[in-house]
Amino acid sequence: MLEKAYGAQCAACECHAHAALARWRHNLALLALALGSFCIGTSEFASMGILQLFSAGLGVDLATATYAIAAYAVGVVIGGPAVTLAAARLNRRSLLQALMALFVLGNVLSAVAPNMAALVAARFISGIPQGAYFGAGAVVASHFVGRDQGGKAFALVMMGLTVATIFGSPLATFLGQQLGWRQTYLAVSGAGVLSWLALWAWVPRTDELRGGPVGQELVALRKRKVWTLMGVAALGVASIFAVYTFIGPLVVDANRLDASFVPIALAVFGIGMTVGNLVGGRLADRFESLGLVLGFGLALAVLAVLAWRGDSVWVLMPALFGVGATIMLAIPTIQVQLTRAAPEAPTLMGAMNLAALNTANALGAWAGGVLVSAGHGLLSCALAGFALTLAGLVVYWVTRPGASPRPDTRQAEFA
Repeated sequence: MLEKAYGAQCAACECHAHAALARWRHNLALLALALGSFCIGTSEFASMGILQLFSAGLGVDLATATYAIAAYAVGVVIGGPAVTLAAARLNRRSLLQALMALFVLGNVLSAVAPNMAALVAARFISGIPQGAYFGAGAVVASHFVGRDQGGKAFALVMMGLTVATIFGSPLATFLGQQLGWRQTYLAVSGAGVLSWLALWAWVPRTDELRGGPVGQELVALRKRKVWTLMGVAALGVASIFAVYTFIGPLVVDANRLDASFVPIALAVFGIGMTVGNLVGGRLADRFESLGLVLGFGLALAVLAVLAWRGDSVWVLMPALFGVGATIMLAIPTIQVQLTRAAPEAPTLMGAMNLAALNTANALGAWAGGVLVSAGHGLLSCALAGFALTLAGLVVYWVTRPGASPRPDTRQAEFA
């Protein structure tokens, strides 16, 4: 009897040990995914933080310098869906590694760009991997956390990007201010190499992460709801970029603070994004539309306050937190609704979501720039964001589904 009891106890201990080891491996894989999105987010947002630096370094005005930011966004919009379709059959692990290698190349080219035209081309290349990375990363994350928790999976991958706005982008901006903007891109390239190594070491080699037929992905592009949701994202999320693009001038010019406060403002914005992302992931899995409607609705209130009194640092900092938090509250819901609209193509839906978000990037930066350049003052960038988010909320409200049954979200891409 004692021997049987001892044997059962040993078996239970061994089972717990295996479960603990499996959880540890899963957490490392999720960490590798987040590290990659951290590098991508640092590269994207740091460009806005060092906008004035490479503008001066390459001898162009601020309006011309924003072409580099727009080029990155165009790279995401074009590259995300195109790469996802071209690599439809590729194992998701191999795809993630290839995308990170291309990301490193683009940032090295950014660091050595001799003129504005070369920097624009390099930023375009840097943007190509982003959409496909987040799409494939969300599928891999779902493999670990459960296919019925798409909001949580997407939020976990997005976590690296939002943390990048707290630490990566401010640190990269500070590095650019101290050593030069080229060193910012070189540092991001080095982090990208570490991310590639983490993906190679920690994401498991398994046929469960295999791709599927390209035709399966293309079916999703014929669905009207997919394009409607992309339009909602492109309009509604644009306000976050209309404000973020001008954080440097808002701090230095509108509030007459030292440039050393710019990284602090970037970090405050990033903390808001991280909080919004975490809450938004939970809301997306539990409610059909609450995250989106609540996020966009609250963002309108914050943007109005920012446009009214953003020339006071006591208003600016809380408003920056609020814009980041409220808009990020909506993004996981958009991803979950896209996946429900086309459950047969979750990787492509992730890429399409990032394409929409970077359309928002270009649209927000452009709209803010138009009002500021027209002489309406720096705070008018918040008014541009207000108009765009309001348009996104109206489009969603008008086109929202009725009390239709929710499709099964557990269908696997590689079933």
